[in-house]
Amino acid sequence: MDSASLKGKKIAILATDGFEQAELMEPRKALDEAGATTVVISPKDGEIKGWKSKDWGDSVKVDKAVADANPNDYDALVLPGGVINPDHLRMDAAVVNFVKQFAATGKTTAAVCHGPWTLLEVGVLKGRTVTSWPSLKTDLKNAGATWVDQEVVIDGQFIFSRNPDDLPAFNRAIIESVSKGVQQRAA
Repeated sequence: MDSASLKGKKIAILATDGFEQAELMEPRKALDEAGATTVVISPKDGEIKGWKSKDWGDSVKVDKAVADANPNDYDALVLPGGVINPDHLRMDAAVVNFVKQFAATGKTTAAVCHGPWTLLEVGVLKGRTVTSWPSLKTDLKNAGATWVDQEVVIDGQFIFSRNPDDLPAFNRAIIESVSKGVQQRAA
Protein backbone atom coordinates (compact mmCIF):
# COMPACT_ATOMS: atom_id res chain seq x y z
CA MET A 1 0.00 0.00 0.00
CA ASP A 2 1.26 3.51 -0.82
CA SER A 3 2.94 4.97 2.27
CA ALA A 4 0.95 8.18 1.83
CA SER A 5 -2.41 6.50 1.23
CA LEU A 6 -3.82 7.78 4.54
CA LYS A 7 -2.12 11.18 4.48
CA GLY A 8 -4.36 13.71 6.21
CA LYS A 9 -6.45 11.03 7.92
CA LYS A 10 -6.83 11.09 11.70
CA ILE A 11 -7.44 7.80 13.49
CA ALA A 12 -8.71 7.48 17.08
CA ILE A 13 -7.41 4.56 19.13
CA LEU A 14 -9.60 4.25 22.22
CA ALA A 15 -8.06 2.37 25.14
CA THR A 16 -7.30 2.35 28.85
CA ASP A 17 -5.08 0.35 31.20
CA GLY A 18 -4.95 -3.32 30.32
CA PHE A 19 -5.10 -3.00 26.53
CA GLU A 20 -3.47 -5.92 24.75
CA GLN A 21 -0.14 -4.35 23.85
CA ALA A 22 0.18 -5.75 20.32
CA GLU A 23 -3.43 -4.82 19.51
CA LEU A 24 -2.74 -1.13 20.08
CA MET A 25 0.90 -0.89 19.02
CA GLU A 26 0.76 -2.86 15.75
CA PRO A 27 -2.31 -1.13 14.26
CA ARG A 28 -0.90 2.23 15.36
CA LYS A 29 2.42 1.50 13.64
CA ALA A 30 0.72 0.31 10.43
CA LEU A 31 -1.59 3.34 10.32
CA ASP A 32 1.25 5.78 11.03
CA GLU A 33 3.37 4.13 8.31
CA ALA A 34 0.42 4.51 5.89
CA GLY A 35 0.49 8.27 6.55
CA ALA A 36 -2.31 8.63 9.11
CA THR A 37 -2.10 10.53 12.36
CA THR A 38 -3.07 8.28 15.26
CA VAL A 39 -4.49 9.72 18.46
CA VAL A 40 -4.68 7.64 21.65
CA ILE A 41 -7.88 8.56 23.48
CA SER A 42 -8.61 7.34 27.00
CA PRO A 43 -10.87 8.03 29.98
CA LYS A 44 -7.70 8.89 31.91
CA ASP A 45 -4.92 11.41 31.34
CA GLY A 46 -1.18 10.80 31.27
CA GLU A 47 -0.33 7.24 30.31
CA ILE A 48 -2.07 3.91 30.00
CA LYS A 49 -0.36 0.59 30.63
CA GLY A 50 -0.53 -2.32 28.23
CA TRP A 51 -0.89 -6.02 28.95
CA LYS A 52 1.65 -8.31 27.31
CA SER A 53 1.00 -12.05 27.46
CA LYS A 54 0.71 -12.74 31.21
CA ASP A 55 1.92 -9.49 32.77
CA TRP A 56 1.90 -5.73 32.43
CA GLY A 57 3.62 -4.36 29.35
CA ASP A 58 4.68 -0.93 28.15
CA SER A 59 2.97 2.38 28.83
CA VAL A 60 1.57 4.57 26.07
CA LYS A 61 1.03 8.33 26.26
CA VAL A 62 -2.60 9.42 26.15
CA ASP A 63 -3.05 12.16 23.54
CA LYS A 64 -6.59 13.19 24.46
CA ALA A 65 -9.11 12.52 27.20
CA VAL A 66 -12.32 10.98 25.87
CA ALA A 67 -14.31 13.77 27.57
CA ASP A 68 -12.47 16.27 25.32
CA ALA A 69 -12.64 14.23 22.10
CA ASN A 70 -15.11 14.92 19.30
CA PRO A 71 -16.02 11.81 17.26
CA ASN A 72 -16.44 13.97 14.14
CA ASP A 73 -12.72 14.84 14.22
CA TYR A 74 -11.65 11.30 13.27
CA ASP A 75 -11.72 9.23 10.10
CA ALA A 76 -11.68 5.86 11.90
CA LEU A 77 -11.88 4.33 15.36
CA VAL A 78 -9.76 1.39 16.53
CA LEU A 79 -10.75 -0.58 19.64
CA PRO A 80 -7.91 -2.81 20.88
CA GLY A 81 -8.72 -5.79 23.03
CA GLY A 82 -7.25 -7.34 26.10
CA VAL A 83 -9.72 -8.47 28.75
CA ILE A 84 -9.22 -5.58 31.19
CA ASN A 85 -9.31 -2.70 28.68
CA PRO A 86 -12.74 -3.18 27.02
CA ASP A 87 -14.33 -4.30 30.27
CA HIS A 88 -13.43 -0.94 31.82
CA LEU A 89 -14.26 1.04 28.67
CA ARG A 90 -17.79 -0.31 28.37
CA MET A 91 -18.54 0.77 31.94
CA ASP A 92 -17.54 4.41 31.26
CA ALA A 93 -20.44 6.65 30.16
CA ALA A 94 -18.18 9.10 28.27
CA VAL A 95 -16.60 6.23 26.32
CA VAL A 96 -19.97 4.68 25.47
CA ASN A 97 -21.23 8.09 24.30
CA PHE A 98 -18.11 8.68 22.16
CA VAL A 99 -18.33 5.23 20.53
CA LYS A 100 -22.08 5.56 19.93
CA GLN A 101 -21.60 8.96 18.27
CA PHE A 102 -18.66 7.69 16.23
CA ALA A 103 -20.53 4.60 15.00
CA ALA A 104 -23.37 6.86 13.87
CA THR A 105 -20.98 8.65 11.47
CA GLY A 106 -20.69 5.51 9.31
CA LYS A 107 -16.88 5.75 9.37
CA THR A 108 -14.55 2.77 9.79
CA THR A 109 -14.90 1.22 13.24
CA ALA A 110 -12.46 -1.61 13.93
CA ALA A 111 -12.35 -3.92 16.96
CA VAL A 112 -10.04 -6.83 17.71
CA CYS A 113 -10.13 -9.62 20.29
CA HIS A 114 -12.25 -8.40 23.26
CA GLY A 115 -12.68 -4.94 21.64
CA PRO A 116 -16.22 -5.73 20.39
CA TRP A 117 -17.44 -5.66 24.01
CA THR A 118 -17.49 -1.86 23.78
CA LEU A 119 -19.53 -2.01 20.55
CA LEU A 120 -21.86 -4.51 22.20
CA GLU A 121 -22.46 -1.99 25.01
CA VAL A 122 -23.30 0.69 22.45
CA GLY A 123 -25.89 -1.54 20.80
CA VAL A 124 -24.62 -1.44 17.20
CA LEU A 125 -24.00 -5.15 16.57
CA LYS A 126 -27.53 -6.47 16.02
CA GLY A 127 -27.72 -8.00 12.56
CA ARG A 128 -23.94 -7.72 12.01
CA THR A 129 -21.53 -10.50 11.18
CA VAL A 130 -18.61 -10.34 13.61
CA THR A 131 -15.61 -12.18 14.94
CA SER A 132 -13.73 -11.83 18.21
CA TRP A 133 -11.83 -13.73 20.86
CA PRO A 134 -13.85 -16.98 21.17
CA SER A 135 -15.04 -16.28 24.73
CA LEU A 136 -17.17 -13.36 23.44
CA LYS A 137 -19.10 -15.57 21.01
CA THR A 138 -22.16 -16.04 23.26
CA ASP A 139 -22.21 -12.36 24.33
CA LEU A 140 -22.14 -11.24 20.70
CA LYS A 141 -24.78 -13.75 19.60
CA ASN A 142 -27.01 -12.63 22.49
CA ALA A 143 -26.62 -9.05 21.21
CA GLY A 144 -28.06 -10.16 17.86
CA ALA A 145 -24.81 -10.57 15.91
CA THR A 146 -23.77 -13.56 13.82
CA TRP A 147 -20.40 -14.78 15.11
CA VAL A 148 -17.93 -16.45 12.73
CA ASP A 149 -14.41 -17.79 13.28
CA GLN A 150 -12.43 -15.86 10.64
CA GLU A 151 -9.21 -13.86 10.54
CA VAL A 152 -11.02 -10.67 9.51
CA VAL A 153 -14.71 -9.90 9.13
CA ILE A 154 -15.88 -6.73 7.41
CA ASP A 155 -19.55 -5.80 7.75
CA GLY A 156 -20.20 -2.33 6.35
CA GLN A 157 -18.19 0.18 8.37
CA PHE A 158 -17.20 -2.45 10.96
CA ILE A 159 -14.00 -4.51 10.89
CA PHE A 160 -13.35 -7.34 13.36
CA SER A 161 -10.47 -9.73 14.09
CA ARG A 162 -9.95 -12.48 16.65
CA ASN A 163 -6.50 -12.05 18.20
CA PRO A 164 -2.95 -10.70 17.77
CA ASP A 165 -2.18 -13.35 15.13
CA ASP A 166 -4.78 -11.67 12.89
CA LEU A 167 -3.27 -8.18 13.14
CA PRO A 168 -1.59 -8.08 9.70
CA ALA A 169 -4.94 -8.75 7.98
CA PHE A 170 -6.79 -6.47 10.44
CA ASN A 171 -4.38 -3.62 9.74
CA ARG A 172 -4.67 -4.06 5.95
CA ALA A 173 -8.47 -4.02 6.20
CA ILE A 174 -8.46 -0.79 8.23
CA ILE A 175 -6.08 0.95 5.83
CA GLU A 176 -8.13 -0.13 2.81
CA SER A 177 -11.42 0.91 4.42
CA VAL A 178 -10.17 4.35 5.52
CA SER A 179 -8.57 5.00 2.13
CA LYS A 180 -11.93 4.29 0.42
CA GLY A 181 -13.93 6.57 2.69
CA VAL A 182 -17.57 6.36 3.77
CA GLN A 183 -19.28 6.78 0.37
CA GLN A 184 -17.13 4.27 -1.50
CA ARG A 185 -17.39 1.69 1.30
CA ALA A 186 -21.19 1.95 1.34
CA ALA A 187 -21.45 1.48 -2.44
